[in-house]
Amino acid sequence: MNPPLVPRWLGLAGLLPQLAAAAVVFSGDGPLHFSALSMGYAYAALILSFLGGLWWGIAASQPNPPEWLWVAAIAPSLIALGSAVPWATGQPWPGPSLLILGVALIGALAVDLVLARRGLVPPWWMSLRLPLSLGLGGLTLALGFA
Repeated sequence: MNPPLVPRWLGLAGLLPQLAAAAVVFSGDGPLHFSALSMGYAYAALILSFLGGLWWGIAASQPNPPEWLWVAAIAPSLIALGSAVPWATGQPWPGPSLLILGVALIGALAVDLVLARRGLVPPWWMSLRLPLSLGLGGLTLALGFA
């Protein structure tokens, strides 16, 4: 089932910042290379945290949500924060942090899949979440290897 038009287009538009960062990074080692990596990192961290907020909202909308969902809902923000530790401590950055975020964004599909199987999200949920998580996660991993 296709998602409604507005979330579909807004979701797909949400890939544009990471596509722009990747375009700059892979166009060569110009003066914007590190800035594009940094912006790609920031965007991936923001969206990962946003996913946690979505899951929190889903849990809050249910009369008896599964307790694991509350934990899953805070994990993305903690992962995003933890991925900043190398930067904060002067370790190699942003490559390793981008890899962590890319894996987490793709791994988030596991939570979405369980939510869909339990009927806690609209029937079209996975048809939106799958391309968005694979797209953003894949682009973020590509930036991490750049």
